[in-house]
This record gives sequence, structure tokens and C-alpha cells, in this order.
Amino acid sequence: MSRHDAARLSPHLPADSDGPVFAAPWQAQAFAMVVALHERGLFSWDEWAHTLSTELKAPDAAADGSDYYDCWLRALERMLASKGVVGAPEIDDLTEAWHRAARATPHGRPILLENDPGA
Repeated sequence: MSRHDAARLSPHLPADSDGPVFAAPWQAQAFAMVVALHERGLFSWDEWAHTLSTELKAPDAAADGSDYYDCWLRALERMLASKGVVGAPEIDDLTEAWHRAARATPHGRPILLENDPGA
């Protein structure tokens, strides 16, 4: 995807002259998942834009946009649930497993779900 494609798909996407800007790997991964799911036909870009817009305009969203990718992730979770791909309880369970794995992972090592002591 070119930087022009990214700007067209999401005009509020944090970017510089080289394209989208990500502060952490998870942001790039969430971005890539949305693009891939759209390209596979799970949802139209209008559906995505509406869902993301709802999150960006939520009362608890940061006025300065500093939580843009948090909104992106919440929108992705809502879209997956609304399309019946995965339900909110499964998302919550996986989130908790990820947090447990993160706490159990030594500093500097990759976080792997296999490290979840509760699995």
C-alpha cells in the first residue's frame, strides 16, 4: 500500500512524507489487519470509516488524537464482533491471556501467548 492509498483510506491516519507513522509495532499490526480484512471483503471501507469515526468521536476519546490507534483497535474489535468473526468474550479472554503472558515474559524478550501461565 502506498502512502497515497493510506491517506485515501483514512485521512486522519498519523503520517509523514514516507507514509503511516506508528509509535509501536502493535499499531502497525492493527493497521495491517484492518487493511487485509478489507481487501478480503469482510467489510467495505465505508463500514470501516463509520466504525472508526464512532470510536474517534466517543466521549472518552482524546481530543488531541493521541489515542488514535487505541480507537483503531476498538473499532477493529467492534467490526470483528459485528461480523460474527469473534465475540467480545473471546476478545476479552485473549486480551487477558496477552496481559498474563506479558507479565510472565522477561524484559527484552518477545511476548508470546505460550508464556501465559494461565493457559
